[in-house]
Amino acid sequence: MNELPVVVVGAGPAGLSAAAHLVERGEHVVVLEAGDQAGAAVAQWHHVRLFSRWSELVDPAAQRLLEPTGWARPAGDTYPTGAEWAERYLRPLAEVLGDRVRLGARVVGVARRGRDRVVDAGREDEPLTVHVRTARGEERLTARAVIDASGTWGSPNPLGGDGLPAVGERAEAARINYRVPDLATERERYAGKRIAVAGSGHSALTALVALAGLAEQEPGTKVVWLLRRGAVGTVFGGGEADQLPARGALGLRAEEAAEAGHVETVTGFRTSAVRRCEDGSLALESFDGHRVEGVDEVVVLTGFRPDLSWLSEVRLDLDPVLQAPSRLAPLIDPNVHSCGTVYPHGVAELRHPEPNLYLVGMKSYGRAPTFLSLTGYEQARSVAAAIAGDHEAAGRVELVLPETGVCGGAGVFDAPEEEKSSGGCCAAPVELSITRGVTTTAGPR
Repeated sequence: MNELPVVVVGAGPAGLSAAAHLVERGEHVVVLEAGDQAGAAVAQWHHVRLFSRWSELVDPAAQRLLEPTGWARPAGDTYPTGAEWAERYLRPLAEVLGDRVRLGARVVGVARRGRDRVVDAGREDEPLTVHVRTARGEERLTARAVIDASGTWGSPNPLGGDGLPAVGERAEAARINYRVPDLATERERYAGKRIAVAGSGHSALTALVALAGLAEQEPGTKVVWLLRRGAVGTVFGGGEADQLPARGALGLRAEEAAEAGHVETVTGFRTSAVRRCEDGSLALESFDGHRVEGVDEVVVLTGFRPDLSWLSEVRLDLDPVLQAPSRLAPLIDPNVHSCGTVYPHGVAELRHPEPNLYLVGMKSYGRAPTFLSLTGYEQARSVAAAIAGDHEAAGRVELVLPETGVCGGAGVFDAPEEEKSSGGCCAAPVELSITRGVTTTAGPR
């Protein structure tokens, strides 16, 4: 079975990192990317600047592959946008990997050859099969191992506060955006409008800063920020105490925008319905009966979730809450995680009952909102070492992640981020009464 390739699903940062480590170890690897370019998902948030510096965004194995081509590493102390990360690192890395990377190849299923998930007999003697859909039709690849680095970008969480689309959410889809607005191309959509922003992660803060700036320039532009948590609490982050300075600075800018009166903040609002009013505007209703009316556009930044549908025939050991590998979940659960960073981890936490099947990168975190590219690179290194049979290297996990500077901080996305839970802090959130720009509709959840 050793002559079969290792199939990596996704040509994003974690997937290309895994491929680089496997190539360096002399392994046969095939990378399957559904998009038309490497870093296709990153390219979709091209206008967003990362929290990590270039020094933290280049995998060491990838750098070793790139340098002989004359590739010059960008200045380590600068912060790229998504577009720059894709153009200056991900696409050149894919070019070095050459025909090992197949674009326009969407994985629609993974199974054990000739065995569905119920069958035990002979299971471990069979390779994995990867079902792929391309412009030419469907095909099936046989693999000795599969690394799923497909991420979560294609599965944004809905506006609905119970994890399902709110009543009317699908019907009003044309006025709901699940991405950080790109005001360079979408300015007319939001200028002079009343915009509701739902979410409390760094993507939401990024949108708030941008839309508050638009409100200063365009009369009539108003921003309503909907928080599910019962209080603002630590939503703005650790500020100057954050060991990722750009992340801390974003929180400070968002806090300034809110306090300057550019943003009306409504806490304790869990959306149950989206209603169209007689004047054509939208009204958002919460489960406790509160309404936010006169809304023209909605920006939903409540995070992402993994698409597990095409893994239905393999045996996964996933936490029932986070949908992350069960051994990893206790390290990243925002409901219980207290002060400090997520512990570095590798193949030991990423194993599943299905041999030689691994979830890495953002997808490995399930619904948890705490991920940095450095984490994905370390995961990829450890998994690649295990596949190559170097168990000593696989078990040697050495990584220090930057602190957030707030209680309950666990290292956060340096890409568009999920909404944080209201739990996971060292103290309960403080009840807020009505203050400048902040309306509390419910107590702590």
